[in-house]
Amino acid sequence: MVLFPNAKINLGLHITDKRPDGFHNIETCFFPIGISDVLEFVVSDSDKAITYSGIAIPGNPLENLCIKAWKLLNEKYSLPAVSIHLHKCIPIGAGLGGGSSDAAFMLKGLNNYFKLGLETGELEHYASQLGSDCAFFIRNTASYATGRGEVLTPINLSLNGYKFVLVKPETHISTPEAYSMVKPKVPDISLAESLHLPVEKWMGTIKNDFEEGLFGKYPQIAAIKESLLASGAVYAAMSGSGSSVFGIFKNNIPENLRAKFKGLYYWQENQE
Repeated sequence: MVLFPNAKINLGLHITDKRPDGFHNIETCFFPIGISDVLEFVVSDSDKAITYSGIAIPGNPLENLCIKAWKLLNEKYSLPAVSIHLHKCIPIGAGLGGGSSDAAFMLKGLNNYFKLGLETGELEHYASQLGSDCAFFIRNTASYATGRGEVLTPINLSLNGYKFVLVKPETHISTPEAYSMVKPKVPDISLAESLHLPVEKWMGTIKNDFEEGLFGKYPQIAAIKESLLASGAVYAAMSGSGSSVFGIFKNNIPENLRAKFKGLYYWQENQE
């Protein structure tokens, strides 16, 4: 089975408080975007084998979330062994949820292939055990998220007609580093309320709490955001804990943007 796990961006992100379990409570809006990995698995005699291509993936392959997804379902359903190949296209350490998406799509793929009969809510329950934002990729629709990011409320948010530009610098930011530089605070206006505003009024109202600390340490990321805004983006922000930055354009994207970001990861998507 071949799957195409897609990325997400965060339309705003507030870190509201630290939990007794060491995690943080957040509020954010997960929004799916079209850049994707390629994930394939086949029944195999090789027990839980995984191979990679594309962007290099650090760490022990047996700790990959796709393997963990198989193990999670195997505990209950005694699945056949599978061989997995992951062609990585979604940048790592970019706040785009690529690893979480891979895991969620693996769960959905195993459910369909082996006809396990798991409903959406059950898949979300399994996904939430693999990562804070994994559950989002089960429904894969715009969602207001609270808790660790696993408490999801689908929202009616259309960005039809807007254009997206995503820029990923070489800078890699780990999630622990990002959280170490932020002070939790309940916002004066909830993100759920702010998202009802027109996109053109999001700047100054919707923000990513990680930016304040990380922009001081990594001014090159702040410069990308400013460059997108100067080029006509009606809204720009860092996604998740970084380091990718996206801009939303109402009008056509300037032709010089690709040259401006030469040497950086560049991607655009038209929302029509």
